[in-house]
Amino acid sequence: MKEVKQQRSSLFLEVCCQKEEPRLPLHSSIAFFLLSYCDCDYFKVHLVSNKPDSSETLKSQLPECVDVRDIRPEDLPQLVRGCRLPAVLDETGRLCRAGLAVVLRHIINKTIEADPSRNDVLALLGFKKTCLKACAEVSKWTRLCEIGIPSAVEDHIRNPPIQLHTPPISILTLEQRLAEPVKVHNDDKIRRQKLQEQRRNTKNDDDPTNGKRTDSDPQSSTPPEGLELRAALAKLSVAAGPSVPTRECSEIRKVKTNDLPELEHVFAEGLYFTLTDVVLLPCIHQYLTSLPGSASITLHHLPHLLRWYSRVQEVPGLLRAAKACGITLVTTEALLSCPAGSPPSVEGSPLSQLEPEEDTSTGIPFVGGPRPTMSKLKESGIVALFAPHPHPEWTLPWDSLPDAISPTEGKMSNIRTIRKKQQLNNLVAMVTQLAKPGHTVVDFCSGTGHVGIVLAHALPHCQVLLIENKEESLMRAQSRSTELGLENIGFIQANLDYFTGPFHIGVALHACGVATDMVMEHCIQAGAAFVISPCCYGFIPNATKFTFPRSKRFQETLIYKEHMILCRFADQTAPQLPPERRLIGKQCMGLVDLDRSWAAESHGYRVQVMTMEPDTCSPKNNMLIGKPHAQDGAH
Repeated sequence: MKEVKQQRSSLFLEVCCQKEEPRLPLHSSIAFFLLSYCDCDYFKVHLVSNKPDSSETLKSQLPECVDVRDIRPEDLPQLVRGCRLPAVLDETGRLCRAGLAVVLRHIINKTIEADPSRNDVLALLGFKKTCLKACAEVSKWTRLCEIGIPSAVEDHIRNPPIQLHTPPISILTLEQRLAEPVKVHNDDKIRRQKLQEQRRNTKNDDDPTNGKRTDSDPQSSTPPEGLELRAALAKLSVAAGPSVPTRECSEIRKVKTNDLPELEHVFAEGLYFTLTDVVLLPCIHQYLTSLPGSASITLHHLPHLLRWYSRVQEVPGLLRAAKACGITLVTTEALLSCPAGSPPSVEGSPLSQLEPEEDTSTGIPFVGGPRPTMSKLKESGIVALFAPHPHPEWTLPWDSLPDAISPTEGKMSNIRTIRKKQQLNNLVAMVTQLAKPGHTVVDFCSGTGHVGIVLAHALPHCQVLLIENKEESLMRAQSRSTELGLENIGFIQANLDYFTGPFHIGVALHACGVATDMVMEHCIQAGAAFVISPCCYGFIPNATKFTFPRSKRFQETLIYKEHMILCRFADQTAPQLPPERRLIGKQCMGLVDLDRSWAAESHGYRVQVMTMEPDTCSPKNNMLIGKPHAQDGAH
């Protein structure tokens, strides 16, 4: 058992200071709360602080099941130092998981590995185990829960607003979400059960002999719990056995789906308690209890949030976990025991201030289709230009490379393998031109490591980092690198935003949609060169972090909708399409990437847009090669 303890992963949590005293920021409090709820003792927990003995000062907020020690920021392992906390470093010291959602999901997985009977912990991952799995860059819900609400509450606590009656926008967004009908797996069946219950209760209420309570009955004011809450609590009950199947009467089965009653939220993601609720509880608790009595009228604007806060307290084990972390949950009655006053009207509610996002193209003439847009650009002297490929014949010595390097790893067809090798030839040729001994090369969106592993093998005097959000892909990459015995490689499971370390070259093969723009931004902030192959141009409109077009010249020529037309048609380059249509698609790809290149050039870069060789290696065969002007002549 002791040997197992020595092999535990290390969990690094931040400590901040408030009035010279150490304090746990919300991300750290949430991690401790989950560890307590799971009763997980797998990790060695390090509190990262410049203040000595922080763990002793914060002892009342640290669950007993956790082994906690202090560490100074300068003593952090190199991989962890390059990531935002929270972060977990595995036993090998070469795989780091960073970011709140990634770390919390890892805690859950480790708890289940240690005790497979913990169905209550497994249920936190939700239906299909996808709770908070989508990265915050593309999922507005993950971004709200992982970043938006914790950040807003931290700001509220550190800098209380003058007008306390107005909740933060992220809190109001959650209130709106909780007010919406629930969409869950198999909800048609549950909604029919709800309709059957409603009709049965209506029938009983109309029957004078049904023995219903009178006004003198002390329990008459307590309405029966709804189907949603009973179903949620039944699933959480450890002692609950398999549910007894119920069959609706024929009259209920004939009701059209659109006529069925909607399901109400019980917890944040619907009917069932999930990791999202674990994340939100410390945040909402701190927000609610930070409001002074004079501002408690604010709570009348948040009825669904208050109901949620009350319901989560009924979850088995939750009060114990909260108490172990120094969180004293209160009743909604205590929160609402404010100076008398009438709740504001709906029109005056802060919720009414949430307006839909403005359409930036309102009032500006717009003609659809790629040809008018391309003509408009051409009239302004903007056309797609592709630089010549400097090494069109260059290739890796595939026949002499170890098998684990080849993209044939996995279930890849022969044709796809050849194309993947050709794509790798292009990227590796460009990176090896830029790389110097001692450089750090980062393979963003690395997947199973096709690019990063080849680079680590080809550049033994460079350090290569693979960054990927999907754990399954990164574990396969780590397994392949172990088989090859590579020592100059590290792995980070994180969203791009959570990597903050220095590096010299960023590379990405087929970075989907806005991921290309994020990789470019990372490289520009680090002053690093980049070699990027974009992909999935049609997904660019999903971006919440960037505005498009990116460059000043494109912004002066195109409106947003016209740029999105280019993005949509840039995806129409598949081999089975007519040649003329593929040509238009290629031109649209070139224009979108030209806009990106000009945006980078405004930050002091020299950027080339070129085509991979041979151009048949991929329908998405563009490459963006960028280098800071400061590095020109450095080789």
